[in-house]
Amino acid sequence: MKKTIIIISIILALVIAGIIAASFYFYNVAVQRAEKDFLNSDPNLAVSTPKTLQTEAKKWAKAVSFEEVEITSYDNLTLAGYYLPAEKETNQTVIIAHGYSGRATGMFAYAKYYHEVLGYNVLMPDARGHGKSEGDYIGFGWHERKDYAQWIDYVIERNGDKSEIALHGVSMGSATVMMTSGEELPEQVKAVIADCGYTSALDILSYQMGEMYGLPSFPLIQSTSMLTKLRAGYSFEEASALEQIKKTSLPIFFIHGEDDTFVPVEMVYELYEAANGEKELYIVPGAEHGNAYDANPETYEKRVTEFLNQYMN
Repeated sequence: MKKTIIIISIILALVIAGIIAASFYFYNVAVQRAEKDFLNSDPNLAVSTPKTLQTEAKKWAKAVSFEEVEITSYDNLTLAGYYLPAEKETNQTVIIAHGYSGRATGMFAYAKYYHEVLGYNVLMPDARGHGKSEGDYIGFGWHERKDYAQWIDYVIERNGDKSEIALHGVSMGSATVMMTSGEELPEQVKAVIADCGYTSALDILSYQMGEMYGLPSFPLIQSTSMLTKLRAGYSFEEASALEQIKKTSLPIFFIHGEDDTFVPVEMVYELYEAANGEKELYIVPGAEHGNAYDANPETYEKRVTEFLNQYMN
């Protein structure tokens, strides 16, 4: 009997040690600031960007003058952004949020649309842990929501109390603006465009555990979440766009690619149902993750313009 207890204890200790080691591995892969090469290893995991539009937009970006701007986050990180005033003075500004492992300069196609078509001022922040912003971890939108609330304050301070602000995010940027919407925001924020966002960090990481490793989420996602709470100050469970949008009455335009294999399209239906304010849903046929705009630029711009025209005076 004593020998059996010893053997069981050894096995349990090995299992626990294995879970702890795996948690550190998954933290380093998913949360720690680093190049995410795994995103390019499997076409089903690739986070797409508007390739055709981005090529044209890069040429456009060289011809305009983005100003590099900075703010200090609530936890004393220097956060970088790029600001482009409208050609004609306006109170209307869009804050554009990029995706996981991306950077603000990858969003030139969206900036070009807002600047050239709608005549808005444009602000494109680098999320913490990305681009030129400080930070050694990725918050999956949770800590970033407070950063974007500060970027909103920056716009109001810069452009005045009559500012009208739209938030437009793609992928993790979409989750970020949805999470931001659940905070107590100033009245100058008028609308949210949420393109291919996930319901929560827990949901998307659990889904990707199956896609990448063929493993069930339990117990590794839960143990990695505990490690993330200790090292980065948040858990996957609390980083929920779904719960945040239940708190807001802001109008939200949900967009999702029908063929998205990175963030399953089922998530957008759950998000749409949970939203309490004015809302619209646009499922883009044939679009994969992050390329709804590129898949049908004319319809994308038309739908976004019509939506914003209802709320941006």
